[in-house]
Amino acid sequence: MSRLQVVSGKGGTGKTTVAAALALALATEGKRALLVEVEGRQGIAQLFETEALPYEERKIAVAPGGGEVYALAIDPELALLDYLQMFYKLGGAGRALKKLGAIDFATTIAPGLRDVLLTGKACEAVRRKEKSGRFTYDYVVMDAPPTGRITRFLNVNDEVAGLAKIGPIHNQAQAVMRVLKSPETAVHLVTLLEEMPVQETADGIAELRAAKLPVGRIVVNMVRPALLDETDLALAETASRTAIAKSLSSAGLGGARRGGLAERLVGPLLQQAGEYAERYALETEQRGVLAEQDLPLHELPLLSEGLDLAGLYELAAQLRKQGMS
Repeated sequence: MSRLQVVSGKGGTGKTTVAAALALALATEGKRALLVEVEGRQGIAQLFETEALPYEERKIAVAPGGGEVYALAIDPELALLDYLQMFYKLGGAGRALKKLGAIDFATTIAPGLRDVLLTGKACEAVRRKEKSGRFTYDYVVMDAPPTGRITRFLNVNDEVAGLAKIGPIHNQAQAVMRVLKSPETAVHLVTLLEEMPVQETADGIAELRAAKLPVGRIVVNMVRPALLDETDLALAETASRTAIAKSLSSAGLGGARRGGLAERLVGPLLQQAGEYAERYALETEQRGVLAEQDLPLHELPLLSEGLDLAGLYELAAQLRKQGMS
């Protein structure tokens, strides 16, 4: 597995949930994973039922087998202060600039610089080593912007072309791109089995490939359980109402008399079967579109009890079973 795992997806597909579950899956058996948030929504803190994340790496979970998951919410203003200190040794002057609003102005007026800072912080964590020579983190998982922005966000080299041709900013962007376009990185796309998310996923994959960014896998989230197979659906379409009523009666659902409970249940059951058949056909079609992308495909179930911390660990276990660890 690549050491930098970038997770994107259309809004509403659960990309933050998948990123968190992936971090847990990767951190098993004593591994250490860093889960990075770049959008300032504090979604990771909510998932792990902890307080808002500061701009520092904090352990938030222990994975099966003794692994550890750390998390970091990257603040672009504070990242710029780090950058100014690292390259220009501004220190207190940088903090004075922040008080004057210059830092916020810089990260707002130059979105390319903002993306360099956000991706640069994650890439620094990927490259960081301890004194022993071991990498500080075995994996870094980034909860990235949505699919519609992911290629531009990651392609920071192009973004800063208009900002700096040479110098530290240019060099930083080049260093970031060396990581992002290397086998160390994989960009995963999260989707639902619905037309719009699947189409956005296909478009996102095409854009990433055109930018020569490494596409990883597709994760289909919130997959509902299969209730009927094709044989059952065909039977529901062809069986007579009388035969269905008799079957219900023999199963103990009302008597066989005309107008009884069994006969009254036939209409609602056929309506539900018809609605399920429409959904089944739509999902089958969307699976076909995803299969055309020629990428490994994983599926995570819709949790009937809703998503809590236990559910997050359950999703992590599903990803491990499917080879995403």
